[in-house]
Amino acid sequence: MTEVRPKLLVVDDEPDVIFSFRRLLGKEYEILEANSGDEAVKVVEAEDPEVVVMDVRMKGLDGIEALRQIRQISPRTVVILMTAYGTTQSTIEAMKLGAFDYVLKPFEIDHLRQILAHAVRAALDMRRVVRYQRPSEPERWEKDDIVGLSRPMQEVYKLIGRVAPSDLPVLIVGESGTGKELVARAIYQHSNRKEKPFLAINCAAIPDQLLESELFGYERGAFTGAAMPKPGKLEVCDGGTIFLDEIGEMPLATQKKLLRVLESGEIEKVGSTRATRVDVRVIAATNRDLEALVAREEFRSDLYYRLKVVEIRMPPLRERREDIPLLVDYFLEIASRELLREKPQLTSDAMEVLQEYHWPGNVRELENLIKNTLIRHPTRVLNASEIVGQLGSTSVAKPVGDISMAASAEPEVLPGPGLDDVHVRAIFEKIKDSHPLPPGFDTFDLIERRLLELALRHCRGNKSQAARLLGISRNTVRKRVEKYGLQHLVSGEE
Repeated sequence: MTEVRPKLLVVDDEPDVIFSFRRLLGKEYEILEANSGDEAVKVVEAEDPEVVVMDVRMKGLDGIEALRQIRQISPRTVVILMTAYGTTQSTIEAMKLGAFDYVLKPFEIDHLRQILAHAVRAALDMRRVVRYQRPSEPERWEKDDIVGLSRPMQEVYKLIGRVAPSDLPVLIVGESGTGKELVARAIYQHSNRKEKPFLAINCAAIPDQLLESELFGYERGAFTGAAMPKPGKLEVCDGGTIFLDEIGEMPLATQKKLLRVLESGEIEKVGSTRATRVDVRVIAATNRDLEALVAREEFRSDLYYRLKVVEIRMPPLRERREDIPLLVDYFLEIASRELLREKPQLTSDAMEVLQEYHWPGNVRELENLIKNTLIRHPTRVLNASEIVGQLGSTSVAKPVGDISMAASAEPEVLPGPGLDDVHVRAIFEKIKDSHPLPPGFDTFDLIERRLLELALRHCRGNKSQAARLLGISRNTVRKRVEKYGLQHLVSGEE
């Protein structure tokens, strides 16, 4: 098998320089070349090299401006600038724009090899986290990839690339299941703090009275049971990054102390009167409408604006349907690998069902659906009826305050627009392909029985809950249970 070499783009208006790179490094790298900054930008767009080594002084677009454009096109491409005319101003400007390194001509080949090795490693680390195109080889999929080629996701990638090198706080907003924590981890892994700790705290999962001590720590005797002092997560994370998920659930008293961290870099432990200095980058996420919470005085406005220095909005899956085939392929690959089975294929009808579904649970729901379908149907081809059988059973419940529910106090009972048509069409296709039907076959009874069975299983046998879910009376559920012999699915609970 041919070894894949990293792509190295050499940009210089002196042919001898490019020749030297080919002669000295041609066995280690796939050498691409450009003679100007303008040409370099075009090559990056077309070839997506891991590393660019570029002269600063060139006719037309110089290296500094070319660097600026390359960083906008592909934040994951590592750029090294080289020049025989190093100045303090150009060095500072290059570093501010995100250059990986800045070397002076002439340079020693061993030193250059060392810099290039670090650059390639950094480029590959970034590409392992955030991908901008479908890998040519399926085995390159990694479990924590952020997958998507749609325009909304490209905007997310750009923001990650721009904000990652800074220490600015970041607020990630979006519905449940859109991948907010993956974005937080990508920012961390692309940052200058990636060698330091990364800690994720779910503010909604920790009781209010414990969250403060969990974040800030406490002194001995601060409360009953505090026999020994304990450092908080912010102190443990000194020098690194802390991810505060569900920040909208944080109590007001704890919000005040977090604001002090953002303003002065100081924490005050529970039971202490002295401040402790910490150097922590804060990334927060929420599926709630923080502006509405601020208006209701349930979230501090000063903390909100401190966190919102940079805001990244994760688009719901229904706004990037063109990514669904790529996501399906990704989840099929990962799930097949975990289940130690051959990766199945989807029929075009099955993919159509997935693309027309409204996905209230977003990417997380799609992932769960693919896993459940593979477990239940160990076949080499998955068709529409098998996908339809799983839709709804893997939905992620929307938490209170989900921004997607802000316009209504009542959760949706009926599917979104077009979902019923998708289901009916898939069932009809199955029936059409099954003709002639057996004598006495009643399609409506079959559909009604299956819906009732799914509802009872979903509600753990509770007839009242199943009735509400289906929009019918409890008495109708009771009669249908008797008609179809589903008593074994009914619990004693009401």
